[in-house]
Amino acid sequence: MNFQRAKSINRKPARAIPFLRHGNNKPPLRKQPQTQHHNTSKLRIRIPFITEIKETQNTEQALSLFHHYKQQGFRHCYPSYAALIYKLARSTNFQAVETVLDHIQQTGMHCKETIFIALFQHYGKSLLPENAVQLFHRMPHFNCVRTLQSLNTLLNVLVDNDRFGEANDVFKRCYEMGFRPNTVTFNIMIKGWLGKDQWEKACEVFDEMLQKRVQPSVVTYNSLIGFLCRKGDLDKAMALLEDMNRKKKYANEVTYTLLMEGLCSLQKYEEAKKLLFDMAYRGCKPKLINFSVLMNDLGKRGKIEEAKSLLYEMKKRRLKPDVVTYNILINYLCKEGKTEEAYKVLLEMQISGCEPNAATYRMMVDGLCRIGNFEVGLNILNAMLASGHCPRSETFNHLVVGLLNSGNISGACFVLEEMEKRKVAFDMEGWGSIVKYACSEEKDAIGLLDKLTSIRQM
Repeated sequence: MNFQRAKSINRKPARAIPFLRHGNNKPPLRKQPQTQHHNTSKLRIRIPFITEIKETQNTEQALSLFHHYKQQGFRHCYPSYAALIYKLARSTNFQAVETVLDHIQQTGMHCKETIFIALFQHYGKSLLPENAVQLFHRMPHFNCVRTLQSLNTLLNVLVDNDRFGEANDVFKRCYEMGFRPNTVTFNIMIKGWLGKDQWEKACEVFDEMLQKRVQPSVVTYNSLIGFLCRKGDLDKAMALLEDMNRKKKYANEVTYTLLMEGLCSLQKYEEAKKLLFDMAYRGCKPKLINFSVLMNDLGKRGKIEEAKSLLYEMKKRRLKPDVVTYNILINYLCKEGKTEEAYKVLLEMQISGCEPNAATYRMMVDGLCRIGNFEVGLNILNAMLASGHCPRSETFNHLVVGLLNSGNISGACFVLEEMEKRKVAFDMEGWGSIVKYACSEEKDAIGLLDKLTSIRQM
C-alpha cells in the first residue's frame, strides 16, 4: 500500500496559516451557559487548533497547521495530538500516524485508550491487522493501561481480516496477559469459528463461556442461529430459540429475521409468517426487516399481490415502510414487466415522504428499458440525476441505444452528455448499435456520427 510521505514532527511548516495570537499563547476560555437547575457549569477549554484541524481538507494542511501553532509558541497537549492522529488515520496516512506516535512516546505523554482503539479499527479497515497487533503491544509505552476493550477490538480486527489463527492465539493468552474474557470476547471468537465453518469449535467456545460463568447475550445466540439457518438446520435453530426463552434471553427482531430467512430458503413461507405472531406473543414487536424478508420471498415466487398485502398489513401495525421495503416491490414488479404498477409504487413512496434512493431509480429505468419505454425511462433518469444519484454504465448504455432506436436523437445526445460529465464510458456494443442505426436507410449517417463523436470528445 502506498502511504503519503510522513513529515518530521519537529520541522517548520511549509506555509503560514492565519492564527489569532494571544498574549500568553494559550487558547482562550469560553464560558458555557449556566443551567437553571445547577449551580455553575464547569468552564470548558476551547482549543482553536482542534477546531481548525477538523475543517482542514487533507493531511498536508493538518500537519502544516500543527507546525504553525507550534511555531507560534502554542504548546500542544494530548488533545491536540489526538485530533491530529484522528485526521491522519481517517486519511489512511499511517506513515505520518507512526511518526506522531513515535514523538508522543518520546515525550512520555499520557495517552487515552480510545485513540488506540480507533487506530486498531482504522488499521483493520485498511487491511493492516499487523499494525494493530504491533500497536497493541506498544500501548504500555504510552503510559496507557490496556483494558479488555482494547483486546476485544484487536480480536475483532484479526477475525474480520481473516487472521483467525492469530486471534485464537491471543485469546488463549488472555489470562496470561491479565484479561478476563467477557461476553464480547467470546462472541468474537464464536463468530471467528463460524466464519471458518467450524460448528463444533464454536460450540466448544460456547461451552467454555458457560463454564467461566460468562452469560451469553442475544448476539451469541444470533450468531449460532444464523449459522444453522444458513446451513438449513432449522430444527437446531428453533431449539436454540427455545433455549433462549428458557434462560430469559429474549430474542430480538434479528433473531426472528434469521429464522424467517432460513424457513423461506426451505420454502416454508407459512411457518416463517407464523413467527410474526410468535414474536408479538413473546413481547418482540415485528419490525420492517421481518416483513421485508417475507415480501422478498413472495416476490421471488412471483406472488406480488400477496407482497402488496403485507405492505398494507405493515401500515395497519403503524409501521412506516422505508425505501428498502418499497424497493422490494419495485424490483419484482419491474422484473415481471409491470412497470406501470412499479411507477405507482414509486409515486406512493414519494407521497408518503419516503425518498427514493439510487437503487429505486436504477430499477425503474432498467425496467422501462426492458419493455422498450425509453421516453419514460428518460424522464426517470432526469429525476434521478436531479436528486444527485447516478445510474450504472449499463443503464446509461441501454437508454442511449433505446432512444436512438426509437428515433429520439436529442434524448440520446442528452444522455451521452450526462455520461461525459460523469466520465462514464460508452461500451463497444453501444457504439455498434449507433453505427448500425446511423447507416440504416434514409438516415444522415455522417451528421449523426459527427454529433455523437463530438459529444464524446468534449
